[in-house]
Amino acid sequence: MSVAQLCSDTSEALELLSEQGLHLKPVARLNISVTLPQLKTPGKSISNWEVMEKIKHMIKPDLFTVLKVSKSSLEFIRFEGEVEAKTLLKTLIARLDSKNIKLSGFTEMLKVRAAEAKVHFPSRHDWDSFFRDAKNMSEAKPGERPDTMHLQGLPCRWFATKKDPDKPSEFILRKVFQQFGELRHVDIPMLDPYRGENVTTGAPNFQTFTFGGHLHFSAFVQFLEYMGFVKAMNAFRGMRLLYKSEDGKAYTANIKVEFDKTKHLSDKHIKKRKLERDKLIELETQREERIKKEREEEDRKKEEERQRVQEEECEREKKRSEKLQKREERQRLREERRRQKKEEKKKLAAERELAKKIALEERKILIAHRKLESMRLLTELLDRAKAVKQKQEMERKLMELEDMKRRQLEEEKRKIEEKRRKEEQRERKKAEKLKKQEMALREKVMKNYKMREEQKDLEQRECLRKQFAGKTLKSAVVMPSSTTR
Repeated sequence: MSVAQLCSDTSEALELLSEQGLHLKPVARLNISVTLPQLKTPGKSISNWEVMEKIKHMIKPDLFTVLKVSKSSLEFIRFEGEVEAKTLLKTLIARLDSKNIKLSGFTEMLKVRAAEAKVHFPSRHDWDSFFRDAKNMSEAKPGERPDTMHLQGLPCRWFATKKDPDKPSEFILRKVFQQFGELRHVDIPMLDPYRGENVTTGAPNFQTFTFGGHLHFSAFVQFLEYMGFVKAMNAFRGMRLLYKSEDGKAYTANIKVEFDKTKHLSDKHIKKRKLERDKLIELETQREERIKKEREEEDRKKEEERQRVQEEECEREKKRSEKLQKREERQRLREERRRQKKEEKKKLAAERELAKKIALEERKILIAHRKLESMRLLTELLDRAKAVKQKQEMERKLMELEDMKRRQLEEEKRKIEEKRRKEEQRERKKAEKLKKQEMALREKVMKNYKMREEQKDLEQRECLRKQFAGKTLKSAVVMPSSTTR
């Protein structure tokens, strides 16, 4: 679990959700290795604390926010240190790398090596190769492909609302990650009182989940598209979470970000958790009804026992009064009547008290029954509202798809119609052109034909003229040629 640390340098902070005071800050971490001399004197040892103080002194005036021993052996001590800003890493490495440390009681110098620490974070190759090689995953199903982030160590109060500052808000978490892409589903296990963070699958768990004892939470964020998942993973790579409070102070916390390998937000697992939750609710309801019946039976037995004791007391009192009445019938007749009246008043008061208690118990039972019915009704209404909302969202998406298909069909139909009109216009122009050419050709043919007929007529006339040349004709009728039209 990460611990929030006070941050004095926010110059490298990248805005994540300013209204909530959430930012991202690069992790500035370096590895420091100190080579140890051989211990020749028995019983002599090297203090890690002393080496750590020497390293702190070497980087002054700068300071480490965290400096701890990551590995220790007889040959070397490895430290892991963090600083406020990543711009300081080069300066600190220059002050530490290849430098020597002199410890009291040792003649040999300790060699120091320093380098920037590699931040362990899954790469695109990691999740692509995992989902490609996994046999029980399907790229076509949400939750079984690289689309879900698993975040651990998120501080509850940083993602909480002012109305409920002890538990995280799913609305704020959605608002943070919606800027990377459209979300399909968000799950915060600790918000489910029937599940919690460590609920075992399939086992009934009736312990209610209290938010007061938990400072951090984990969350699953599923994106609708692959690019939204990639943008979010790249944004959180090598980053820690930074929170700016209203009083002007800033705090940082290391969080663990991974891609989900457990199919937590697949449709199958979501349905399975819902069935388990419904089963737990039903078992808890049955348990509450059984406890209620046991309490009612116990109250009824107590009431019967109280009435029996009261009846026995009344019977004993009656016998005693009868005995006194027989003994002092004559002497204390008036006192007996007075006493009987007092007993009657006492009995009436007891009956009224009993009736009042019975009415009070019945009212308590009625109030408890109404509360139970209200809880059932509220649960049913919430389930129905959720189902209606999901149905409306599905219908809206279907309508959008149908509308898009209709527009595409209309566009294609319009293009086909326009192409057909252009083709008809082209054919019409072509027909008109052919018709004009045919008319011109016909006129030309008719003209040539007339010219040939006239030529033939002239030739016939010339032939007749030559035949009758030098002869005297009495009369001659020139008949038109049968071929002349």
